[in-house]
Amino acid sequence: MTPAILITRFFTDNQMRIYVMTALATIIVVISLPALAVFSLGSETITFLDQTPSIETAESQGFYMGGLVPGDTYTWGNCTYWAFAMRLWANKPIPSNWGNANTWDDNAVLDGYVVDHIPKVGAVMQTDEGGYGHVAYVTEVDAKTGKWTISEMNAPKLNVVSSRIFTANLAKDYDFIHDKKVVKP
Repeated sequence: MTPAILITRFFTDNQMRIYVMTALATIIVVISLPALAVFSLGSETITFLDQTPSIETAESQGFYMGGLVPGDTYTWGNCTYWAFAMRLWANKPIPSNWGNANTWDDNAVLDGYVVDHIPKVGAVMQTDEGGYGHVAYVTEVDAKTGKWTISEMNAPKLNVVSSRIFTANLAKDYDFIHDKKVVKP
């Protein structure tokens, strides 16, 4: 068909107009998807990424670039996703159905895990603070000072992995989820 015939059909044939408009709408949606994905991360994350000159820099500053974690049903980019992944990678998997972070301590007790106020490497630090709560993975405990270090995701920004150090006296304000209780026969 020549361009003149196509243009004439566009203005006279309603079915042709529907096909063309559908094709244009599809193209617009497909082209806009990457931008929509970036903007869905939120303004704080966009600002964070905008201030990094490259993907490598973003990753070195904590923006998680790893693949999906097998069996991790928690929402990607959130603290629960990271705490589950860290326990899995340490060969100490935890259930994938504990819900939001503010319910992890209660569900851990129901599932037979030790929950106390003593930080230990490999434990999950948990708090109900912040609406949905927060969880993180304990990576280090200083035997002399009692200071403990956590690895966490989504504390400063969505999908950003960071670490913090706490003083020993703050342990009383947090729950620590350890391994399952050992049942002696």
